[in-house]
Amino acid sequence: MKTSNSLLYLILLIMTSCAQPKAEEPIVYSYVEEPHSYAKPNNAFIKHLKLDITVDFETEVISGKATYDIKNNNSTQIILDSKHLDIEAVSADGKETEFSLGAKDKQLGQPLTITIDKNTKQIEILYKTTKNTEALQWLKAQQTADKTNPFLFTQGQAILTRTWIPIQDSPQIRLTYEANVQVPKGLMAVMSAKNPKEKTENGLYHFKMQQPIPAYLIALAVGNFDYKAISDRTGVYAEKSMLNKVHDEFSDMEKMVTAAEQLYGDYAWEQFDVIVLPPSFPFGGMENPRLTFATPTVIAGDKSLTSLVAHELAHSWSGNLVTNATWNDFWLNEGFTVYFEMRIMEAVYGKERADMLALISRQDLDDELENLKDTPNATKLKLDLKGKNPDDGMNSIAYDKGYLLLRTLEETVGREKFDAFLKQYFKAHAFSTMTTDKFVTYLNTNLLEKNSVTFNTDEWINQPGIPKNQAIITSDKFKKVEQVLQEFITTDKINKDLTKDWTPQEWVHFIRNFPTTMTTDQMKDLDTAFNFTNTTNSYIQMVWYEQALNHDYHGNNVDAKMENFLTSVGRRWYVESLFKAFKRNDRMEDALKIYEKSRPNYHSVTAHTIDALLGYEPETEAALGN
Repeated sequence: MKTSNSLLYLILLIMTSCAQPKAEEPIVYSYVEEPHSYAKPNNAFIKHLKLDITVDFETEVISGKATYDIKNNNSTQIILDSKHLDIEAVSADGKETEFSLGAKDKQLGQPLTITIDKNTKQIEILYKTTKNTEALQWLKAQQTADKTNPFLFTQGQAILTRTWIPIQDSPQIRLTYEANVQVPKGLMAVMSAKNPKEKTENGLYHFKMQQPIPAYLIALAVGNFDYKAISDRTGVYAEKSMLNKVHDEFSDMEKMVTAAEQLYGDYAWEQFDVIVLPPSFPFGGMENPRLTFATPTVIAGDKSLTSLVAHELAHSWSGNLVTNATWNDFWLNEGFTVYFEMRIMEAVYGKERADMLALISRQDLDDELENLKDTPNATKLKLDLKGKNPDDGMNSIAYDKGYLLLRTLEETVGREKFDAFLKQYFKAHAFSTMTTDKFVTYLNTNLLEKNSVTFNTDEWINQPGIPKNQAIITSDKFKKVEQVLQEFITTDKINKDLTKDWTPQEWVHFIRNFPTTMTTDQMKDLDTAFNFTNTTNSYIQMVWYEQALNHDYHGNNVDAKMENFLTSVGRRWYVESLFKAFKRNDRMEDALKIYEKSRPNYHSVTAHTIDALLGYEPETEAALGN
């Protein structure tokens, strides 16, 4: 059977067309504009990081290579964030490639622009940290609990991971990672990943984080510490002299994990451990997945400050599992976490304790509102931090106003419906990021409209201050505390029998509510009765020292005790509260003398905050307290 030339041509044309591969079309990604990162993830982004690094305590430098698997959307370049790093060489798919570092920005660092082609799958960077690397704090042996070995820890939140790893340092870009970390023999390394339980002989450690996380949650600690299990999936790391104390203090961790799971679904990270760091750690805790970093200031001996553990555990859902897309949306991390923390504490320790913690949260919010009265826009939940350090938004507004919004929602729709909504929220958005606008849409569709509820969401999120429909938080125990205080103010006498069973939260409430009219003699009487100046509970110490400054009290050697506290504790909340009190009470000369002594012990996060508060200018950029 013969075929015409026309038909043959048509068949050939069809075959040729089928054989030709179509040009790859750009994929449309939906990363939002990020004011705190140079990365352009809609063009190219990191999917996986492999670190091969050496930790050198003599030079105080981390060096090595970072290898990245990337998703390339037909781009000829990929941009990473870098700050105070020495970039030595860059390759793409094994071949040396061009790179450039852009102009320096005090907060953001520099864009690291790397030349690639549309088929590039992997890049590799050889680099070193420098003396100015803000995420790292290198500690001498005498700055640790055991005083036998040096210590190193990182702090990445909000935008400091770029100071020890070249990375796309935006919370909306999630990646998995693995690491080979060489440290001196005799020390242990741990990361926000699957961790060792014992030291290796050669000081080489291997890590894997199989769930995708934002860069700010990549964390490393190196020191002479040990591990002690609490349950099959919970345990603690600490220096030898503190290990048993820490284990006893945090012995309810498994109960907390179980309570959290019963509320909002399965724990997604397999292991929940806590490492207690030296006292210079700038935060109460940091929710690094699988391994929370914690301050030793919460080791009170009576589990009275373990709400911090509940808070960091809650971040395993709100923050780590569902992450704020930008730092303008920070309240989505912290407001949810404070709410979840209170629910965990209620489940494990009862409603009375949770009520006291919630009322302290409310009082913290009132204090913050007073501090920000001249900048009311800073009291909005959704912020505009462009051109600012995202640390500026890490205050009680995000935490406590965010909590108050969620508690008000709970009381409006009912706890049962609200719990079902939150459980589904975490499940529906697991391992993804969330913007405020996207959350509001989800809230309207899945809670408010579903239950025919009208709620002033926009006022809560986008307006200053606190709306009138706020939940009213009360505590019967705190009312009794206030009665005891009022009786003392009126009569100058106190019945110690009424205070013998008080918790630290009740003491904090008692001290925080001293009236401005309280006399130094009354301060002395209370100090004589309860020895506040020499308390070992760090929270009570902080509020008592603040009141000593407010009331010009100098008895019982309180000034020396306060100075020792400020030079030995680097927790930013405590330090900032006291230096604010020095400033407020016209004692700047004393404040600066103490700060010059204490600053070298502070992490850069704390040092930067106090520099700005006191108008302190370090002699060199390297003098960051790290």
